[in-house]
Amino acid sequence: MSSNFHTHSVYCDGRGTLREYVDYAVAHNFDALGFSSHAPVPFNNRFALRPDRYEDYCREVRALRDEHQGRIDLFLGLEIDYIPGLLDNFEPLVRQGGLDYFIGGVHLVAVPGESQSDNPDERAERLWFIDGSRQETYDEGLQRLFGGDIRRAVTAFFRQSNEMIERTHPPVVAHIDKIAMHNRGRYFSTDEAWYQLLLGETLLLAHEAGCVVEVNTRGLYKGRHTDFYPSRRALTDMNRIGIPVIVSTDAHAPEELDRTEGAYTMLHEMGYRNVLERIDLL
Repeated sequence: MSSNFHTHSVYCDGRGTLREYVDYAVAHNFDALGFSSHAPVPFNNRFALRPDRYEDYCREVRALRDEHQGRIDLFLGLEIDYIPGLLDNFEPLVRQGGLDYFIGGVHLVAVPGESQSDNPDERAERLWFIDGSRQETYDEGLQRLFGGDIRRAVTAFFRQSNEMIERTHPPVVAHIDKIAMHNRGRYFSTDEAWYQLLLGETLLLAHEAGCVVEVNTRGLYKGRHTDFYPSRRALTDMNRIGIPVIVSTDAHAPEELDRTEGAYTMLHEMGYRNVLERIDLL
């Protein structure tokens, strides 16, 4: 692996300073490293970059880039959560930071058609958190917000992803089928026709928008999933329609930078035609 564009440091929910990430990347012969802290969100939380630290984050990335010029290429980015009514316009964050790139993703799923409070913290309480280490959080949100209707909940995830792609045209789409992570085959099968139809619609929109879709390995090396995001089945469809991919480890610590879990070998063996090492900059 010679590059990684999906990383999280002490500025958000990761472990390790930016310098520690750079040191690890240089020691392991990386050509390029992108920083993609979780973007600030307008409600109280424990996972995202604080708004009052955004300028510090941008300044430190640029200083490290200047310091390491000629040894490794460093890029300034964010992973931005698309949250209807709370964070659905990425342009102000992109402009403020002068970002090189951003990754668009959905971790918090809104309930479609639900009346919303004017208080951002109260609105955040009505979001289904599909990520994290606790399967119980996924289960509780499914019951509380969607009455246990998994098909309605999964549809909401993919519709929100579609809206993000259509409105923001992210250079990279993060873990496009992560909704399956905490399912673990309990509520639905990813082979079911309705699920494949929803995923297929999202993949086609990503293709039409010119997005790169990441092959995210974190679920595998953390033991939370049995496949990549997207799955091998989805990657077969993506290869057929010509969606470019980039392998990322979604690192939350420097030593996770090269945890590719055989992704490059898998892509080579399946004959994937468009595997990128770098992404187009803004």
